[in-house]
Amino acid sequence: MLDFVVYLFYRAGSAVAAALPLRLLFTVGQILGFFAWLVSGKYRRLAKRNVAIAFANEKSPRELRRLVRRHFRRLGANLLCGVKLCTMPPEKILQHVKVENIESMGSRFRAGIPVVLILSHLGIWELFAQLMPKFVGFVRNASVYQGLGNRFIDKHVRRTRSQTGLELFDRHDGFEPVIELLRSGGGVGVLSDQHSGDHGIWTPFFGRLASTSPLPALLAKRTRAALIAAGVYTTGRARWRMVFTERFDRPGASIPDLTSKINEVIQQQIRVAPEDWFWVHNRWKTPQPNFLLTRYKRGVHLPPEISTHELKPFRILVRSSNWLGDAIMSVPAVRAIKNGRPDAQITIAALARIAPMWKLVSEVDATIPLPSGSLLAAVSLFRRLPRFDAAILFPNSLRVGLESWLAGIPRRVGYRGHWRRWLLNQTVPEPRNLGPPEHHSLRFLRMAHECGAETSNIQHPIPINREQAPDIQPAVARQPLKIGICPGADYGPAKQWLPERFAEVAAEINAQSQAQWILFGTKNDATIGDQIAARIGGRCVNRIGQTTLDELIDELRLCCLLLTNDTGTMHLAALLGVPVVAIFGSTEPRLTGPLGNGQIILRHHVECSPCFLRECPIDFRCMKAVSAGEVADAVRSILAEKLQI
Repeated sequence: MLDFVVYLFYRAGSAVAAALPLRLLFTVGQILGFFAWLVSGKYRRLAKRNVAIAFANEKSPRELRRLVRRHFRRLGANLLCGVKLCTMPPEKILQHVKVENIESMGSRFRAGIPVVLILSHLGIWELFAQLMPKFVGFVRNASVYQGLGNRFIDKHVRRTRSQTGLELFDRHDGFEPVIELLRSGGGVGVLSDQHSGDHGIWTPFFGRLASTSPLPALLAKRTRAALIAAGVYTTGRARWRMVFTERFDRPGASIPDLTSKINEVIQQQIRVAPEDWFWVHNRWKTPQPNFLLTRYKRGVHLPPEISTHELKPFRILVRSSNWLGDAIMSVPAVRAIKNGRPDAQITIAALARIAPMWKLVSEVDATIPLPSGSLLAAVSLFRRLPRFDAAILFPNSLRVGLESWLAGIPRRVGYRGHWRRWLLNQTVPEPRNLGPPEHHSLRFLRMAHECGAETSNIQHPIPINREQAPDIQPAVARQPLKIGICPGADYGPAKQWLPERFAEVAAEINAQSQAQWILFGTKNDATIGDQIAARIGGRCVNRIGQTTLDELIDELRLCCLLLTNDTGTMHLAALLGVPVVAIFGSTEPRLTGPLGNGQIILRHHVECSPCFLRECPIDFRCMKAVSAGEVADAVRSILAEKLQI
């Protein structure tokens, strides 16, 4: 019933428009378009975003705002005039429309060559339905048509278009009738400038990847039809110009090549009169859920003359975990996200105390150190940067959800916990807890997978990035060897092996080879560090509480291995390619063990482990079960393998 009421209003409005002079309609349409620009914030913002994507490097912000305003006025005028023009006979329409280069298409038809006519939402695009049968009525003419939501209006539009002799083919009915028409030597018009969703080829449009329908190229290849484009430009008050291009398809070109060429041709047409194009359509829509493009059937196609560096970036904000170890365990996911599409630009937002770690990851394009206090300070920082297209939120916290929501990032991805579901518009499902525990890095990889990244080829553990691994062989020539010890743990004493046993290991190793032991940790580990340094003696350098993260990275690089508890420094060493001997007790290495090959994990599974407690409530049996002798053997095995001693 509602559809019929809307249809009645549509017919009444059409009747009024048909009764008014065309020049008056044009002026009224401009006024209505201006009011639409004033009141329609949603479409004004969409048009502003679109013109910024297309022309941000060519026009000033003031010029872009002016273009959006002119577009609304032009759109109102053309839509209103289009209602009247579609009721007029072709002879009267041609009093207002100048046609150029129609012979480009007519000569093909006379030579028996079918034509796929590339149309776009430029000016009054409905004019083609009215005029094509008049221009080339000696062959069959058709248009590929997508039905309207209102069945009454849809029926009326079909009837109006078919009165001129134009045949209409609904997309949902398949394309065999279209192919048959083309093989008979006819012509088919296809609107080719809209977002094509999951079925399109991702190819550049104004330098940014856009999902583009391969239908025109498929039809041309199947029928050997010529590809010709046409556009309508507004030249004055109730005056238009219809221009046909020359044939632009190349012999032997592939379907992706032709699709990319179609985008290029339409782009050139829009540049002639940018205010005439339909900027309120979401041409560069971010698909959901797979905005990373590796798993799309038709994939990404870049023409040979465009490199990935020339694409306008798809800007992704990755909110890092706040703990060093968790952040490092998310590195494989960040790499998968970066490889998810060729235009991905990855910006990491991380607390200032761990931000330097992300400089080690080559896939990261930029890092934002965040203040640890104010939520609004972080939001303000995001808003001052160029607009992000998506945010992937690794921490499962309400505050992190608020950061991206208040910053106005349009796609926000994360797990739904901690009362933040309403802040996200793409949630990652929690895994069902069936089977053995999974490593924490897989939780982050699952987020990348849900966004469309390819993660099936990610090995676990992740191979060490050898480009960033330290060159440890020169250590053979210089003595003593440098071996790191990280005896603390931020989480609590339940994760800390006995200090005296660290010293015992050092003594065993020093009995066979000269080594310099370097202690790493935070100020909270000072007491433990003093105990160990006193036992080791002159061969120990105590750097606990004295290094920034940058300095810790530089000093870890010089170590031939790290002896450590389950700590963030353990993960950092693994990221740097420094071999690790890690001692676990109250925690579970299957969940938080170091990534990479060649690591040695020592752990005795007692009846109460893993308990995940900060402090042991009984006798600390899990850590006491790990002897100094077996740890020393593990250290010697790495030294023998890596340094050949």
